Amino acid sequence: MSLSDQLISKSKEAFMMAIEVYNKPTIRYRLEGFSFYICNAWELMLKAHLINTKGEASIYYPDKPNRTISLENCIERIFTNAKSPIRGNFDKIIELRNTSTHFITEEYEMVYVPLLQACVFNYVEKMKEFHNVDMTEIIPENFITLSVRITALDETEIRAKYSEQVSEHLIAQKRAITPLIQNSNSNFAIILDHRYYQTKDKNQATEFYHIAKEAEEGIRIVKELKDPSATHKYNAKEAIKEINKRLEKAGIHPVYRGQPIDAINNYHFQLFINHFGLKTNERYCYTHIIDQQPRYTYSIQAVDFIVDEIKKDADHILDVLKKKSSKP
Repeated sequence: MSLSDQLISKSKEAFMMAIEVYNKPTIRYRLEGFSFYICNAWELMLKAHLINTKGEASIYYPDKPNRTISLENCIERIFTNAKSPIRGNFDKIIELRNTSTHFITEEYEMVYVPLLQACVFNYVEKMKEFHNVDMTEIIPENFITLSVRITALDETEIRAKYSEQVSEHLIAQKRAITPLIQNSNSNFAIILDHRYYQTKDKNQATEFYHIAKEAEEGIRIVKELKDPSATHKYNAKEAIKEINKRLEKAGIHPVYRGQPIDAINNYHFQLFINHFGLKTNERYCYTHIIDQQPRYTYSIQAVDFIVDEIKKDADHILDVLKKKSSKP
C-alpha cells in the first residue's frame, strides 16, 4: 500500500471517529473530540492529495525533511484563495481545536455547530473530488449529519455561570461568528431554520399529529424555530452539483432535445423548480429575505425529488418540462 493510500485509510477512520464521537449521546467531550478528529481527517486527506499531485517531498518541510507540514500549511497550498469560504471555515475549526486544549464550555456547540456541519460536508465533497472516495458508501448520508442540541445563547446566563474570562471569551466568539455565518455560503456554515406550521395538505407535511379529545393535559400550537443540521443547505449551484453527482454515480445521462447530456444546468434545474412549484413548499425550498431580496436554498428532499423524477424518465423528462413551460 502506498503512503498516499495509507493516509487516505487513516483519514477515513479519523472522519468516522469524528462523526461517532459527536453523535454519541453519552459522550460529553464530543465537541472537543470532534474538532480533534475532523482536523486530523482533513490533514491526512490533504497530505495524500499533495503527494498525488506534487510528490511525496511536498508534505515535508524543506529544512526539516523528517517533519511533515501542518494542517494550516496543507490548506494554504491547496486552497490558495485566502478569502474563500472553505478557508474561513478551516480557520474557525482550527481555532476551535486549539481552544479545546485550554478551556471549552458546552455552549460552544451553539456557536460553532453551523461551521461543524459545513466542515463535514466539505470533507465529503473534497474526498470525492480529490480521491474519488464516496464517504456516503462508508457512512450513510443520514449519519453524516450531526446530532444537534440547540438552545438560545443567553449572555446573562453565561456570565452568571462562568468566570469573567470564560464568559467574555464565549460571548465575543458568538458576536464575531454570527455575522460571518449570516453573510457566507454553505462552504463556511450551514444556515438552517426548521419551521413547524399547520397545514391540511399532507403533501406539504414532514410530520403528522392528531389531537386527542380525551387527553387530560392541554397544549398550545406554536411556531418553533430550530436549527437542525441537514435541511435547506444547498443554493441552486450546489443543488445542481449534487444532482449531477448522483446522476453520474447512477450512470444516468438525461436526454435533452434528442441528445444525451453530461449534466443538467441551471435552466434544467429551474424547469423542475417552476413546474413542480418547489419554491412554494418549505419541505423543498426555504426563502431567506436579505435586504428585501429573496435568496432561495434547497433541502436534501428537493435534490432527492429531482433525481427521482429524472430516473423515472431520463429520456424525456427535460423535453416534457420544457414543452409545458412554453405553453401560454
